[in-house]
Amino acid sequence: MSIITLTTDFGTKDHFVGAIKGTIYTELPNARIVDISHLISPFNITETAYILKNAYKSFPEGSIHIIGVDSELNSENKHIALKLDNHFFICPDNGVISLLAAEIQPEKIVEINIHDRIKTSFPVLDVFVKVACHIARGGTLEVIGKVIPKFRQIIELQPSISADNTTISGNIIYVDNYGNSISNISKKIFQEVGKGRAFEVIANRYIFKEIYTKYSDIVDFSLPKEQRQKDGTRMAIFNSANYLEIAMYRSNSNTVGGAFSLLGLNYRDVLTIKFL
Repeated sequence: MSIITLTTDFGTKDHFVGAIKGTIYTELPNARIVDISHLISPFNITETAYILKNAYKSFPEGSIHIIGVDSELNSENKHIALKLDNHFFICPDNGVISLLAAEIQPEKIVEINIHDRIKTSFPVLDVFVKVACHIARGGTLEVIGKVIPKFRQIIELQPSISADNTTISGNIIYVDNYGNSISNISKKIFQEVGKGRAFEVIANRYIFKEIYTKYSDIVDFSLPKEQRQKDGTRMAIFNSANYLEIAMYRSNSNTVGGAFSLLGLNYRDVLTIKFL
């Protein structure tokens, strides 16, 4: 039985997540359900995409991922199911797939067309669950939808590169639990464009001339403790997901503060790399 994951902005106070799980177990008593997150900021598609991109690869191939963020059906927000990287995704066609499919193209995409048989105001429960259980039983995508050639793209999920390859312009797409501000500029794009050149990372009025690979790389452990970098030192780093992040060393959003609060780097703010 395939694993079914849930990623939503429903929170944990209300009945929504429990109802979804209960419906899955009613249809598939032996189902295996994993919560990726239910604390996505409401309607935040880029945050959803970032979290899901960095979580789904840890699951076995064939896993089924239900995405319940901005999922209300309307003429501009269809529902789709797709197979990508040997995983299945069931979601609104609101651009959430853009980041996942930036480097890996979907093998197949269908527009879900079972709504005429299911009247609902809660599509994640009544439609997405039906589709997930169908796939988990070995059903094909064509049974629940018509094949379509593409999905909706969100431009802000991808950085832009200047014509002369001297500048990469990106945006903050996620602020993590430590208050670190994560951009949409990947290490791969940085290396492909930079080709080893010197650079400056510009974030608001702050300039960084080095990008670390570990948080502790900023510390010179050969120095006595009182002379080392202190908690809260600002730094640029390629994080474990290989995205450029502006961080505060050993940050804590409740005490020391993170890049989000201390440097004013919020969702959608611009971050630029200039090659020298």
